[in-house]
Amino acid sequence: MPTRPLVTSYKDDSRLFADIWHKIAWTLALVVLVAWPFMASARWLTIGTQTLVAVVGAVSLMILTGFAGQISLGHAAFMAIGAYTVAVAGHVLHLPFWLGIPMGGFAAAIVGLAVGPFALRLRGLYLALVTLGLIPIVAHILLSFPELTGGVSGISVPMHTGFSAVEGASSLGDMTAAWHVAGLELSFQTKLYFLYLGIATAVCLAGVNISRSNTGRAMMAVRDSDLAAEALGVNPAKAKIMAFGISSFFAGVAGAMYAFEQQYITIEPPFDLHMSVHYISMIVIGGVGTIFGAVAGAITLVMLSPLVETLTAGLPILSDLTSAQRSTLVFSVAVCGFLIFEPLGLFGIYLRIKRYFLTWPFRY
Repeated sequence: MPTRPLVTSYKDDSRLFADIWHKIAWTLALVVLVAWPFMASARWLTIGTQTLVAVVGAVSLMILTGFAGQISLGHAAFMAIGAYTVAVAGHVLHLPFWLGIPMGGFAAAIVGLAVGPFALRLRGLYLALVTLGLIPIVAHILLSFPELTGGVSGISVPMHTGFSAVEGASSLGDMTAAWHVAGLELSFQTKLYFLYLGIATAVCLAGVNISRSNTGRAMMAVRDSDLAAEALGVNPAKAKIMAFGISSFFAGVAGAMYAFEQQYITIEPPFDLHMSVHYISMIVIGGVGTIFGAVAGAITLVMLSPLVETLTAGLPILSDLTSAQRSTLVFSVAVCGFLIFEPLGLFGIYLRIKRYFLTWPFRY
C-alpha cells in the first residue's frame, strides 16, 4: 500500500513534508501541544507529560524492532539504566538535568552496543529471550549498590539547573520551584511538559531522518532479508549493532525523562517485563515500521488508559478487576485485534482513510 505520491528525484524523496496536508497537520498539532498545559487540568497535564515520555520510548523501540526487525524484550532495562544514571548524577554529583539526560542516554547506549553483537547470530524468539535476560541482570546490578541506588527502597531524583545545589531549594532540586514569566506562573509540571515536548519533537524528527538515511535504509534492508541486503553491499552486522546503539540511547533518554517526572524511582516495579511489553504494544497498535506508528501508539495507550479504566468500571466482569488490570485486558484484546485484522495498526487505518479521500468518488 503506497504511503505517499511517487517521487522522481532525491530532492522529493528527502523532503520532510510530502505535501501541504502534512504542513497543516504539523501546524495544528503544534498549536494543540503548546496550548495543552493552559487548557488541561493538573491530572491531564501529568498524563500529557507521561505521553511525551512514552513517545520517546516508543520511537526508540521502533528503531530497533520496526526498522531493523530485532525483537527486544529488554527495553525496560535500558530505560532503568537511563533513569538511575540521572538519579545518581543528581543525587550524588549534583549535576544539572540538561547534562544528566544525555548521560543517561550514553550509559544505556554502552550497554546496547555490548548487547548488539549477540544479535548477529540470533533472531526472532531467541533474540527476544536474550534481551529478556537483561532485565534481571540490570536489576541485580542496581540492587548490588544500595549506597548509590538506594537498593530496594529506591532513590529520589533531584532536578538541578546548575552544577551545585541551590541553597534553600527543595531536596528535589531548584527546577521544582515555580517560575514567573511575563505575569504567568509556570509550575514544575508545566516546565517539565514544555521541556519534554522539545525532547520528544527532536527525537521524532531524528527518527524520521534516520529512516530516510543510509543507515536507516540499511536497517530496513536487513529487516526484510539480511542475505539479500548483504548481496547488495549492506553490512548486516554494522546495521544491527547501529540499531541497538541508537535505540538504547533514546531508551536511556526516555528513562531519564521518566525518572525526572516521577521524582522517586524503584527498580521493580516499574522497570520490569510489564514495561517492555507495554512498549511493544504501543508500536504494534500504532503500526510497526513507522515513526507515525510509534507516536500514535504511545498517545493511544497512555492518553486512553484513564478513559478505558473509567468506561469499564461498570461492566459486569471487568468491574471486579482493578483499574490497571481492566486497562491491560482491554488493550491486550486491542493488540490481538490489530494483529489479526489490521497488521499495520493505526498507520494502516490512516492510509485507508487517506486513500479514500484521494480517490473519491472512485473506490479504487
